[in-house]
This record gives sequence, C-alpha cells and structure tokens, in this order.
Amino acid sequence: QVQLVESGGGLVQAGDSLRLSCAASGRTFSSRAMAWFRQAPGKEREFVATINWNGGSTYYANSVKGRFTVSRDNAKNTMYLQMNSLKPEDTAVYYCAAERGYSGSYSYSPGLYEYWGQGTQVTVSS
Repeated sequence: QVQLVESGGGLVQAGDSLRLSCAASGRTFSSRAMAWFRQAPGKEREFVATINWNGGSTYYANSVKGRFTVSRDNAKNTMYLQMNSLKPEDTAVYYCAAERGYSGSYSYSPGLYEYWGQGTQVTVSS
C-alpha cells in the first residue's frame, strides 16, 4: 500500500511560481513511477507530468512543457512539481499518483496508476 499526500497549492497571480509536493508512505516509493495529473472544474482529469523510479526520465504534457519540472527525492519519499510562469488555464486540483506495480517506467496513462492523493488546489488569477 502507498499513501500519498499533496501540499503546496494556493492562489497566485499569472506569471508566478508554485512548488507542489507529494509525500508518500511505505518502503516501495523508490521502486515506482510517479505522475502528476490535474482536473479543472467541468473537465476530465488530465495528465501533467511523469517521472521514472530514479528521476532519470521525465515526460510532460505539451501544455506545461518548458514551464513545469517534475522531480523526486527517494530518500525523502517525496515527489515535486515546480510550476513556473503559471497561467489562468493551469487552475485545477492537482493530484499525484503512484503506479500499480514496480515497473519504474514512467507513463502518461492514468490506468497505470493505482494510488492517488487527495489533491491540492491551484488557482491562478489573471
């Protein structure tokens, strides 16, 4: 079992930065690929970024590429999402997720992920 808790959300202005954190419980964090997803009001959950087990490989949605950076610290059982140059369209609840197995390989498919946090709200005003 993996339990995930996100933090770091808030209300910011367009152009500002935020760093989200995802703290994981359990001893298997370092073996699992992780990802960030988000869901805006009235929209489906969408992929944001993913990272492999050791942080050596990452992949981003086109909408955030060049502005967001995903990273992880396996010693701290924590994943991060550094968000720069935020836009109003980035407003959403952000969720972190851990893969079902131990492939360690990243994926943008939500079906790969079994464990989800409760989400943290990010609101970007124009």
